[in-house]
Amino acid sequence: MVNYLINKWPEYFQPGITSKKKRIISFLLAFFLTFITYQTILEIVTVEIPIFGFHDIVNLQNPQEIPPQRRDSPGDYSQQNLEPFLEDLVIHNYWFLSTQELYEYFIANPKKPIPSEYRGRKKVMITFDDGNESIYTHVLPILERLENKYGKKTKVVVFINSGFLGHQDSLIKKVTCQNLRDGMQQGYYDIQSHGLNHENLTKVSAKALNRELSEDQIRLRKCTQDLDQNRTVASHIAYPFGAVNKQVDKYVAKYFYSGYLYNSLKLKLRFFPANQYRISRLTVNKKHSTKRLSSLASGSWLHKLIGK
Repeated sequence: MVNYLINKWPEYFQPGITSKKKRIISFLLAFFLTFITYQTILEIVTVEIPIFGFHDIVNLQNPQEIPPQRRDSPGDYSQQNLEPFLEDLVIHNYWFLSTQELYEYFIANPKKPIPSEYRGRKKVMITFDDGNESIYTHVLPILERLENKYGKKTKVVVFINSGFLGHQDSLIKKVTCQNLRDGMQQGYYDIQSHGLNHENLTKVSAKALNRELSEDQIRLRKCTQDLDQNRTVASHIAYPFGAVNKQVDKYVAKYFYSGYLYNSLKLKLRFFPANQYRISRLTVNKKHSTKRLSSLASGSWLHKLIGK
């Protein structure tokens, strides 16, 4: 290959070019080709899992949910865009991963055989932070409609602050324990932790940190105990604000199998084990169209080319 390139670029190898320069150029060409080959192999062996991080879901057809009647947040996403995105994933037969499935098959034991019904299917995880009431009033009906239409169960991950369960005021409405139970009984919710009171875990005392983690786990499991025979509820956590450090690592490892970031990256699994407490998630906001989300999920060549 190097000789081929040398013949194609004769201007670098005229009689006036010294042997030393030829060797340097040959070395650089060989290095370049090796690097490209390595990158190609790396892409082939890389397993990419897009994990989408949503927050509040709003119904744009309801005047009460449009500012100024409702607070405006860049993390909001419309119900009208969410449904066609999820429907596209269902149509293309994606495997909607739970946190425990991701942990068991791709992090803790990558050699564990994948159940036959999931083999060869593209993987995705859909998550919702903060436990806003919209995961019950706006998201659950979408999941029900999709199951009725396609006969497929779609599971989403809800990261909950149990300290706010049932909280209701004019600005923020949170799910109740019964809402969570309803979604879990129907097989739509994977209920996980987001800290007791949505504190920045890197900025609280060790005592407060331990309480944020342990008490949230206790309350969520108490809410769902008779529905959770395998004790998967509150076994994983999404860090509030995506904030984590070594002290948080130490305490999180006492209670949870894995921890989720909010860093606008896909989870990439390669030769070496993934850090179970640094699982990447894609940040979703109102600027993301349905088409863009579908492109991120599929990993299309256009998405890779533009890097968005």
